[in-house]
Amino acid sequence: MRRRTLFQAAGAGLAASVARPSLLRAQAATTLRFTPQQDLVTLDPVTTTAYVSRNHGYMVFDTLYGMDANYQATPQMVDGHRIEDDGRRWDLTLREGLLFHDGERVLARDCVASIRRWARRDPFGQTLMDATDELSAPDDRTIRFRLKRPFPLLPIALGKASVPVCAMMPARLAETDPFRQVPELIGSGPFRFKADERIAGAQIVYTKFDRYVPRRDGQLAWTSGPKVVHFDRVEWKVMPDTGTATNALIAGEQDWQEYAYHDLLSVLRRARNVTVRVLDQTGFVGMVRVNHLQPPFNNPAIRRALIGAIDQTQCMQALVGPAETGLYHVPLGFFAPGTPMASTDGLEPFVGPRNYDKVRADLRAAGYNGEKIVFMIPSTSQPNAMMGPVIEDQFKRAGMNVEVFSVEFNAMLQRRNRKGPVSEGGWSAFITNWAGSDWLSPAGHIALRGNGEAGFAGWATMPRIESLRDDWFRAPDEAAQKAICREIQLEAMREVPYYPIGQYLQPTAHRSNLTGILDGFATFWNVRRT
Repeated sequence: MRRRTLFQAAGAGLAASVARPSLLRAQAATTLRFTPQQDLVTLDPVTTTAYVSRNHGYMVFDTLYGMDANYQATPQMVDGHRIEDDGRRWDLTLREGLLFHDGERVLARDCVASIRRWARRDPFGQTLMDATDELSAPDDRTIRFRLKRPFPLLPIALGKASVPVCAMMPARLAETDPFRQVPELIGSGPFRFKADERIAGAQIVYTKFDRYVPRRDGQLAWTSGPKVVHFDRVEWKVMPDTGTATNALIAGEQDWQEYAYHDLLSVLRRARNVTVRVLDQTGFVGMVRVNHLQPPFNNPAIRRALIGAIDQTQCMQALVGPAETGLYHVPLGFFAPGTPMASTDGLEPFVGPRNYDKVRADLRAAGYNGEKIVFMIPSTSQPNAMMGPVIEDQFKRAGMNVEVFSVEFNAMLQRRNRKGPVSEGGWSAFITNWAGSDWLSPAGHIALRGNGEAGFAGWATMPRIESLRDDWFRAPDEAAQKAICREIQLEAMREVPYYPIGQYLQPTAHRSNLTGILDGFATFWNVRRT
């Protein structure tokens, strides 16, 4: 039935194109056609760490602060803020003229409710609220924080581009349980979400919000600066595979492909009227997360012994190609290379040739007795699907009894939530990747938390890392923060919350007549067709 309906729709479209070519040309000129990395499954950007939901969230919702190219907070919905009482009182003032998509004014009480909801899902937000005595809205335009202690990182907590997003929504929606999706998408961002045109697995549509008021100043990068929209309509078309997506871009059927996958880069670079570039120099960082609650990875000695099996270079070359491409970096530690908190301290075990005979002996000495490990690979995530078999081989060469569970990404996420043993449908390890911007510091680095079953899937308990994280928030300057991050990395090499497997740069590709695409991730303001 669905297939017949689609064919009928295609036929109707063809007839319309014959009858009204000038109309369709006019529509195409004001429509941006985008191919996302994957389908949009979760619509509420507060409830997920999926980047496709983050990108969608920034279209529909706005944030109090943005993040610029230096990873610093800049005012977005706020005009600015006033700090009093030795840093323990912050008053944030909303800009004039902010409206939600239903025509209602954006009020400070909406923002207070939105912050509270987001903070229950975000580690940085939780830390901010732990430092807060009172969060209130004394009037329609003022958001007031009364703090237990100074918290100078407050703006970047509210404006960071890492997941999950601190999205501002009406109070009636922000009162939704943060572990459930909101029932409708009403934001104050530059685009409206067209729920009536959404086709699961195929299409997501947005239209320009004509009553959106961009701010007048700020650096245009990442999520900072004036969000000026030049297209009336943005259509996300989900493609069945990377080859189809690449062909559609080259043929001019699509304007922009979010991820230009490495195995097709040479094709895209040879194509006429196609531009290939890297938007985010923090790239993506890969990791293998292990389950700290169940054998064998509940044993820290086994986790440490297996470090010797991880060949980061082999993982990166399986995805990116040889070192000459300049698109990957090893060794990768626990913070994104090239950013202020990164260092090489303690990373020597990742450098040099692997000695699998030694790893097997070390694993036996640590107590590994051949227990089956279930290794999950998300088959619909192209980078992870390519790196996963490399890790599988490295585990097997180390003498581990590996069973691979390869499944669609969202199905993997469902199993990932199970804490029981593999005999009851649990798991031992999974491969995933994060934007490097999520590994900038301990503040928002979800996978580096050591707060046990309250934390990220894998549920690592690492009291020393939690204590160092608290010290980082209280550090007097960046030099002290860097020193603490070096200690965190050394402790992470001892506790092994996960195995970092390399940093790679992910290009995007678009038709050469598109201009104004900003650095960072895929955002849709400032983009125009020349």
